[in-house]
Amino acid sequence: MAAAEAAPFAKTGGLGDVVGALPKALRRQGVDARVILPNYQSIAPRYRQEMEFIRAITVPVAWRRQYCGLFRLDQDGVPFYFVDNLQYFDRPSLYGFLDEAERYAFFCRAVLEALPHIDFFPQILHCHDWHTGMISPFLAAHYRSDRRYASVRTVFTIHNLKYQGIFPKKIMGDVLDLGWEHFTVDGIEFYDQVNFMKAGLVYSDLLTTVSRSYAGEIQHPFFGEKLDGLLGRRSADLSGIINGIDYELYNPATDRHICKPYGQEPFPKKENKAGLQQELGLPMEPDIPLLAVVGRLVGQKGIDLIACVLDELLAMDIQFVVLGTGEDRYQNLFWQAGGRFPRRVSANIRFDEGLARRIYAGADLLLMPSLYEPCGLSQMIAMRYGTLPIVRETGGLKDTVRPYDDFTRRGNGFSFANYNAHDMLHTIRRAATLYRDYPTWLAIVGQAMAEDFSWDKSAQEYRKVYDRLTAKEIAHGTKQRSL
Repeated sequence: MAAAEAAPFAKTGGLGDVVGALPKALRRQGVDARVILPNYQSIAPRYRQEMEFIRAITVPVAWRRQYCGLFRLDQDGVPFYFVDNLQYFDRPSLYGFLDEAERYAFFCRAVLEALPHIDFFPQILHCHDWHTGMISPFLAAHYRSDRRYASVRTVFTIHNLKYQGIFPKKIMGDVLDLGWEHFTVDGIEFYDQVNFMKAGLVYSDLLTTVSRSYAGEIQHPFFGEKLDGLLGRRSADLSGIINGIDYELYNPATDRHICKPYGQEPFPKKENKAGLQQELGLPMEPDIPLLAVVGRLVGQKGIDLIACVLDELLAMDIQFVVLGTGEDRYQNLFWQAGGRFPRRVSANIRFDEGLARRIYAGADLLLMPSLYEPCGLSQMIAMRYGTLPIVRETGGLKDTVRPYDDFTRRGNGFSFANYNAHDMLHTIRRAATLYRDYPTWLAIVGQAMAEDFSWDKSAQEYRKVYDRLTAKEIAHGTKQRSL
């Protein structure tokens, strides 16, 4: 697996969680899964000190010949390889620099150049998001004539189609060293620019994304980010596989961040709720539902819906907790709400992993009204801790949250379909009403906590994709080597 992030080394979001956890699950199923990452200087010193130096090589970046150090560190039984170059990866943050195209073009070439120099030559390169999008075209253009690379196949996973890595076409020769025959509407050209994400979608053998519903959505213009036509043409090669969560990491029975650990029985949630209320300066009122928002405060997450009905929401008999950072307008919205309603609202405009766990353990409801959501992890973590999600039916939220049905008495949360603030508010009111029906509420919580969102189920689906690559003919008509 090639990726720009993997927990615990480098992480800004769900991509890091996936690449950190999926290889462990794959190895439990007999797949020799390994990971290669940039060696960011921001990686914690305790990991950097444990890395084993393999060797130094030279990586071509068009006319440049750049130093590349290769390192290895085994973490939780998974071998991780690190691509080192201070010019590209000694930065104060992972992303956001003017030379992003060159940084990740170097990384993509380094992944391929490294293979003969490590103790492992893969059958499959599994590339994640736009940062690795150039691996497949580089493989086709520069390496297929080498017999060692001839049978290597590629999988490309879309984690969020909105972020595509789009750059001026002048990088074709000066950075990518690709001929203009690749700069076509059927290649990496995108509105007269170069698109790294599109490169991965066009040149990789098979494609995946992070939920079944999102795989369907991105084949339509609203969600397709101008790549819906291409994805529709490659629909036979596209699989939607829901992400999992690490059940060892997110375990209310062993979580040292929370007030009182607990198992399937949700009763200790009362103590965790009381502890959370006390920590945040809210009245310790067990009979009032506590509604939480945890995550990035950006438009994608549906914060506009909350803004539209915030006063109506706070007129209800509830408590409201927010944890996260994002756009100034949303941060200010919640800061002001906390000032106006100090006994109802706790606005925590920061990232705090420990507090996030205590919110999952102490809240009653988690609100995720996303405009779009490729997968989402928070709703699965919330259910693991017995906190019921309220979600909009999109992407992975639709695939993981089954709305409670009053007639069948089945479901693990609550949902609404339209991107409409009052549909959301109605759903919150319904959930708050059910909260006061304690036997029913406990039954829903029990069903949520009984769900299996572990990585083992998802790893089985990825194994099927790998088996398809190594055992069968695929759409491009090339014969694959069997396992």
